[in-house]
Amino acid sequence: MTSLSATIKDVFNEPSCAKNATKSEAEKKKGCTKQLQPGGAAGGCAFDGAKIALQPFTDVAHLVHGPIACEGNSWDNRGAASSGSSLWRTSFTTDINETDVIFGGEKRLFKACKEIIEKYDPPAIFVYQTCVPAMIGDDIVAVCKAASAKFNKPVIPVNAPGFVGPKNLGNKLAGEALLDHVIGTVEPEYTTPYDINIIGEFNLSGELWQVKPLLDELGIRILSCISGDGRYNEVASAHRARASMMVCSKAMINVARKMEERYGIPFFEGSFYGIEDSSDSLREIARLLILRGAPEELMERVENVIAREEARAWAAIAAYKPRFKGKKVLLITGGVKSWSVVAALQEAGLELAGTSVKKSTREDKERIKELMGQDAHMIEDMTPREMYKMLKDARADIMLSGGRSQFVALKATMPWLDINQERHHAYMGYVGMVKLMAEIDRTLYNPVWEQVRQPAPWDRPGDSWQDRALAEIAEEEAEIAADPVRAEAARRAEKICLCKNVDLGAIEDAIREFGLTTVEGVKEKTNAAAGCGACAIKIEEIFEASDIVGLPTDAQTIAAE
Repeated sequence: MTSLSATIKDVFNEPSCAKNATKSEAEKKKGCTKQLQPGGAAGGCAFDGAKIALQPFTDVAHLVHGPIACEGNSWDNRGAASSGSSLWRTSFTTDINETDVIFGGEKRLFKACKEIIEKYDPPAIFVYQTCVPAMIGDDIVAVCKAASAKFNKPVIPVNAPGFVGPKNLGNKLAGEALLDHVIGTVEPEYTTPYDINIIGEFNLSGELWQVKPLLDELGIRILSCISGDGRYNEVASAHRARASMMVCSKAMINVARKMEERYGIPFFEGSFYGIEDSSDSLREIARLLILRGAPEELMERVENVIAREEARAWAAIAAYKPRFKGKKVLLITGGVKSWSVVAALQEAGLELAGTSVKKSTREDKERIKELMGQDAHMIEDMTPREMYKMLKDARADIMLSGGRSQFVALKATMPWLDINQERHHAYMGYVGMVKLMAEIDRTLYNPVWEQVRQPAPWDRPGDSWQDRALAEIAEEEAEIAADPVRAEAARRAEKICLCKNVDLGAIEDAIREFGLTTVEGVKEKTNAAAGCGACAIKIEEIFEASDIVGLPTDAQTIAAE
């Protein structure tokens, strides 16, 4: 496990990572050494993250070395799509048992590799390490090396047991496996000045296919997509691309940055989610390719395609304007999606009741203000009760979010549309935005909503469970509003740093007591921003406020007395 520890430290000392950039030099050297607490892997462990990142390679056999439950939990856990082989949808696991725990599972793993090669003859096998074999000391690196030599076939170790960290770490460890064992091992049949890599794109619901025809029209070849609808030999020859586009930096920024270091392939972070984003990404791809030797007329062709596609998209979206007039959308997502679809929603005549910014950067928030005005309703963290009340009070007519929030909308008998990774429709590129508007229209005007809103025959006015729930919320809000001390306590109790469990009050008190003016100072005195670093943006916003609102702890005690 020594080499794995070194790999983890290297991964989290990532100079291109926005979160890592907020840390001090001392913190960067430590890496993200924070251990998982019990239950900390809920929502995805490192193994799960590695499998998510690599399973969309369609012609590879994905072999999970561990108990059968690990493969059962992760199989087909995203809606990635393939235009070729379906081997990636076949489950392979060593299914180790109690005997293997005692005597070791390495022989079982070697035999599994042999059986897969004899029956399926894939171009490569990815072997995923899980918790149990890692804890008993199975050396999958040695087994994979022996199997590769014996069968003359690449057998790639993916050393990402679940206990080492969360899903995001697993994404990066999967990227390290590609960098160490795959990328640069195969030469492409030919190269062109228009070859690009797309990194961190998983072709959910076939989204990549909504953009690929435009790239084909421009003569831009996707030499490798890591990993949506990808092929082993394509990713193995990715080192010959002229430029790379990073779609999800949280997943695989280490791959893009190290390919730039090793092979001189420049990269940028972009998105095809949204009309403006799609245009900007096409321009940036063309700019990098021209810098690497492509003809300058490429940019002119790109601008022509952009003008045509934008005109078509806006014309199609305009058709929905009369139906969307006065309709309000609550957007509960994060990152670039917190603003990238706002312009399209507004152009279609929809009003934004609010957009979440829980996972958004400072740049994301500035873009929201540009689009929605300085008084934009940006939601840091809305509780299910607040979300329910907002929908029930008709402050929004539809909610766009991930699957975890759908039940709040359904309880409020309000339309809901999934726009996260579990979705069944593709919303990428120009045609994707038009598809999104079509799905919003279908959802808003589905006749089922009028039916479910009808009171049951046995309900008495004001006595349904919804009415009682709203009454409880209103009563609690009134009590807090009538008690300044309680209201102030609730405000100060807001969690700013979830990693270290630091609330707003503790940060405000530290700023007053020690005269702090920097995030580093707050980190030193309160330990906030000493975990993942994401809350550094919130702390900066506290400093930017005209003054620190609220009473320090001692003053609160006096007021309460």
